[in-house]
Amino acid sequence: MSVAGQDLNLLVALRALLEEANVTKAGERLDMSQSAMSSALARLRLQFEDELLVRVGREYELTPLGHLLLPQLQRTLPLVDKALKIDESFDPYARPHTFKIQASDYSTLVLHRALRVLFDMKTKVKVEIVPLPTNAYDRVRDLWNNDFIMGVPGMGITGQSQEIFTDQYVVLVDKNNPRLKRGKLDWEAFTELPHVVYDFGRGPLTPVNRKLFELGFTRKAHVATTSMLPIPNILRGTDMIAVVPSRMTLRLTPEDSVIAVPAPFGKVEVHQVLWWHESHNFDPAHVWMREFLLAQDYSL
Repeated sequence: MSVAGQDLNLLVALRALLEEANVTKAGERLDMSQSAMSSALARLRLQFEDELLVRVGREYELTPLGHLLLPQLQRTLPLVDKALKIDESFDPYARPHTFKIQASDYSTLVLHRALRVLFDMKTKVKVEIVPLPTNAYDRVRDLWNNDFIMGVPGMGITGQSQEIFTDQYVVLVDKNNPRLKRGKLDWEAFTELPHVVYDFGRGPLTPVNRKLFELGFTRKAHVATTSMLPIPNILRGTDMIAVVPSRMTLRLTPEDSVIAVPAPFGKVEVHQVLWWHESHNFDPAHVWMREFLLAQDYSL
């Protein structure tokens, strides 16, 4: 069945249903009641002569036609929206807008300064930070459901992107660790001490793991965590160590017993990237927020 002549609002509902694969979440996204969204789905099923979404256990899955329609809607509807907004501009002081940014706790820590600048500007812009899942199964859906994703390269994201800053790894250690020598850890100590490891989930090797692999060493996690933020507390008063990006030291105070020392495996950079879907390229609100984020100072 052709989408020609279809109600554009109904097609917007269809896109939300297929992207969310959930009637309730699709309704919340479009500010529609569950009954209204269920009614829209019923109309769509009649018009396309297909179930589009089928329940499997407690979840919904897309039918083959649903999978076929989704990328077409994702390409076409933004173009229609762009055509309708050809003369529209975005004024953050006059027009309320909420941006969703999916980010790790490390990215959020670095983003804090930019958000403070934004809120000091007294705009009507709001930001919703969404946790970056460690075992994301659908990065394409993540990209569609958020305005931006902040993370490291190699996450399996194929959208538009731009690097916003570069960091490098350091080692966190309690300053009373007996293996410290003149404020440094040698390679022998690094390989023998127990490690606290941040779990990025399945996926390509992180830059530090790649470097260590090249050196013939694989860290064995005595403690594994899905968040970087508690690592200093875990290390405090122990002989454990952790490899983290240097900006994590922003959480340390001069009185803290946990300190950062140079990594004994040499300089390894970690790049932080901002991703967005190409359908946002010409959206006035998105362009404004994108330019704002890219213009900020993320230096230590």
